[in-house]
Amino acid sequence: MTRLTNFSIDAPRWDQSTFLGRLKHFFNITDPRTVLVSEHELDRAKALVESCRAGLVPPGTSQEQLFYAKKLYDSAFHPDSGEKMNLIGRMSFQVPGGMAITGFMLQFYRTVPAVVFWQWVNQSFNALVNYTNRNAACPISLTQIGVAYVTATSTALATAVGLNLYTKRAPPLVARWVPFAAVAAANCVNIPMMRQQELINGIMVTDEKDCELGHSRVAAVKGITQVVVSRIVMAAPGMVLVPILMERLEKFPFMKVSGSGGSEFLLHHPLPVASCPHPYPAPLSW
Repeated sequence: MTRLTNFSIDAPRWDQSTFLGRLKHFFNITDPRTVLVSEHELDRAKALVESCRAGLVPPGTSQEQLFYAKKLYDSAFHPDSGEKMNLIGRMSFQVPGGMAITGFMLQFYRTVPAVVFWQWVNQSFNALVNYTNRNAACPISLTQIGVAYVTATSTALATAVGLNLYTKRAPPLVARWVPFAAVAAANCVNIPMMRQQELINGIMVTDEKDCELGHSRVAAVKGITQVVVSRIVMAAPGMVLVPILMERLEKFPFMKVSGSGGSEFLLHHPLPVASCPHPYPAPLSW
């Protein structure tokens, strides 16, 4: 092993005080190609990251190899516990997984059974993602997880079914926006309930030198609010703009032949963009 000096693998690769730097960071850790990486390669990446943290690396290891190992590590291992996350719950799976579910929700919105089924699938997916990426410092019980899941799913179903019935005589475009309203309403319930321990006990606040100052519920409210807003913003382009586009395209003969299912391929999942408006760690004013 070779001793490593003047290099910190945990230091941000890009300037996190700028929007562009945060955008590059989130594009890096949400790269869907990392979903295809084998378990063996992920374990090797973790071992390399841990040895680099100890100041030792195999001879001939380049800086690019270290950066790639850190990319794989960040995509597959929990930042707090270091445990390997399940595949579906990883942020790198959000692009293919979220895009597919959104496409189905936009395609099958006309009948109540279809609305109920795909909203249930979406909320189950979101619950798994939220649980996988939970704050390890604020554990949540299985009962609390169950209550959060049932409440969020019920909210989404009530919103979707209610609006679906209410918009029966509305223009077709309005009906296409019902899935977005349901997703937005569910996010306002699901995320705060999944992270209720942070709201109750607060989250750890540190100074510029990473010295712990104590727990703050104000910081928890601010952080969770930002997450809720980012999740809604994340869903907006695909669930608000695509229906407008499809409303125009369906008038053309080629769309009548292929069907509106092609909308799935037009979806853009803006996860990195929605994740980077706020700096991390975020400053807090008292």
